[in-house]
Amino acid sequence: MLTRRDKRAPLAGLMSVLLASGCANGFFSSKHPTESTPAVDPAAASATQVAQYLKLQQRLLQGGPAEQAEIVANAQRDYETAPTPSRQLKLALVLGTSGHPSTDLPRAAGLMRELMANPENLLPGERTLTFVELSQIDDALTLEAENRRLQSELAHADLQRQTTANHRLQAELDENARLRKELEEARAKLDAIANIERSLNERKPTATGHTP
Repeated sequence: MLTRRDKRAPLAGLMSVLLASGCANGFFSSKHPTESTPAVDPAAASATQVAQYLKLQQRLLQGGPAEQAEIVANAQRDYETAPTPSRQLKLALVLGTSGHPSTDLPRAAGLMRELMANPENLLPGERTLTFVELSQIDDALTLEAENRRLQSELAHADLQRQTTANHRLQAELDENARLRKELEEARAKLDAIANIERSLNERKPTATGHTP
């Protein structure tokens, strides 16, 4: 039977991909901004934001029940207070992380699909992270659906086997009851014949009681 895939892709590997993307966009450019032009590097901001998401997931995976509950509650409260794309992604990542009681893969997938419908509202790194996480969640949901299907088929097969066995047992019981009834009827007939024979023998006259 298929088992649900609990383990997620290594955070370090995903971070490497995202940082490589940032490098391609000039994140690790050899030119340093001068003091007169303190412009914010979009690639750097994107990488920093993604790093925070990954750190949050790591805390969620490694934390105890109390810390996990706090992280989930904070993410939900932040989203309800101001449902920005970043906070929506944060909540989706929290709900889509396996290994804690509040894991909700269907809801996480729904939130991520809403974000992917308007990818321009996300930073480049956020788009990449959303795509990777959504793909993993979809795989997990597919496995869960397959597990449910297999379990349903097994349960149906077990029910059919049990029903067949019960029918066979009932048929054997009915046959045994029929045979017992026939045996009792046969015994009753034999007893009746024996009684008749005994009665006839008692009625036969003896030869010594007659004269010529």
